[in-house]
Amino acid sequence: MDSRTFLGLEPTHNRFRWKLPVTRKIAVSGGFLFGGCGLAAAISALEGTSGRQCVWATSQYLSYATPDEVVDIDVTIAVEGHAITQARAVCHVADREILTVNAALGDRSIPESGQWEKFPDGIPTPMSLPPRPIAQDSIGTITEKLDQRMVKGAEWEELATETADAVQGDGQTMMWARIPDVIADVDATTLAILGDFVPMGVGHALGRRGGGNSLDNTLRVCRTVPTDWVLMDIRIHAVERGFGHGLVHMFAENGTLLATASQSVIARFWKP
Repeated sequence: MDSRTFLGLEPTHNRFRWKLPVTRKIAVSGGFLFGGCGLAAAISALEGTSGRQCVWATSQYLSYATPDEVVDIDVTIAVEGHAITQARAVCHVADREILTVNAALGDRSIPESGQWEKFPDGIPTPMSLPPRPIAQDSIGTITEKLDQRMVKGAEWEELATETADAVQGDGQTMMWARIPDVIADVDATTLAILGDFVPMGVGHALGRRGGGNSLDNTLRVCRTVPTDWVLMDIRIHAVERGFGHGLVHMFAENGTLLATASQSVIARFWKP
């Protein structure tokens, strides 16, 4: 299936309105819509309405949508030029706004190009690594739908439950990830789902069983190429005043930089 079908995003008779029924498979174990899936649905709606591919999209998370609710996505085309469309999407359940997304979409064919962010050295292949274990309360959620293989970082049970026992890392976590149900080429929608991993990186950087709730997420799409797996190179810049800040570089298996995703999150920790 393609990424839109995976999300369950539905068009309506109005090309500026889309519907996203929230199901458990696009939610987290806490019982609300996974932020990456929210951004992904908005990007897919924006691309479907504009007829152009995403260059960048930034989301502000305002509230939560729970399974069995339906998120309406209203698209507004603010400016439509020869090559670039500037647009926004407001995602809401009734009159409760869930997230707002601003985006630019389009394509400019120029001969100049380059990639200066390099694929990390010495990375093992994804199939040479064991799948990350899935907690019982995550069965049926987005966590189970993602195949994750840790390259650098601790597993959940290795992280401390108390600050006094925590050993902080160097701020970098790396893992391979894919969505086995999505067999089409990786697109901006797929990358938005996979890019929401700064919260996990916050917990790993602090050496704590935790993460956080996203305040925002900005996806910048460089180039898409066919790839089964995406390498997630997660960099945490700082955690201060109860907030974490970081980004994710997403690489194809051949080393192509697909996109970057940057976030600020509300740092939260799990009690023993």
